[in-house]
Amino acid sequence: MSTDLSFFHLIMGASVVVKLVMLLLLGVSMVSWTMIFRRRAALIDAQEAADDFEDRFWAGGDLGTLYREIASSKDEAIGMAGIFQAGFSEFARLRKQVGTDSRSVVEGAQRVMRVVLSRETDDLETHLSFLATVGSTSPYVGLFGTVWGIMNSFRGLGNAQQATLSMVAPGIAEALIATAMGLFAAIPAVIAYNRYSNDVERLINRYDNFLEEFSTILHRQAHPERSE
Repeated sequence: MSTDLSFFHLIMGASVVVKLVMLLLLGVSMVSWTMIFRRRAALIDAQEAADDFEDRFWAGGDLGTLYREIASSKDEAIGMAGIFQAGFSEFARLRKQVGTDSRSVVEGAQRVMRVVLSRETDDLETHLSFLATVGSTSPYVGLFGTVWGIMNSFRGLGNAQQATLSMVAPGIAEALIATAMGLFAAIPAVIAYNRYSNDVERLINRYDNFLEEFSTILHRQAHPERSE
């Protein structure tokens, strides 16, 4: 009599603990893939927004005009545009205050831009910690299901008068499915985490470089000899 070793039959024939492990890994994998696609879309939008803003900023136009265009836009300013908007707004506000020296004006604008940069960094890194956790723990969760399934298979041999391969093969096969599912959840998460971490780091460096360059421009504008 042949034993049904089809994928579906093995899953349905697994023990309760192994089924729970498989269900957990399946759910984690689905959530992981959802976050992978969302992070990809968010990072693409951030990169395109940075490219577009840099083109507008370095086009040589008036910064006040650029600020008013960004402030009047229906879309919320993100990335470099958000840093620029916050810094220019604070710069203009401090310049209007009587008795505020040029250095304090620039430093105040820099502090505000640093706060926005920190917030942008947090937004870019959203869900990356979850992907890292999935990538590092899923194989061990799958291995737990495998060990449990194999343990049950060999424990069943203790009540058998004659041990045969056909008796333990289904149990071992269904247990190994848990390991496979653990790897299926972990590998995409690890690849996505490494790729997105690199993209986020590059974007943050671009933001930080822009912040320093814009601070230099504000310093020149705040200089008494150049102020209006």
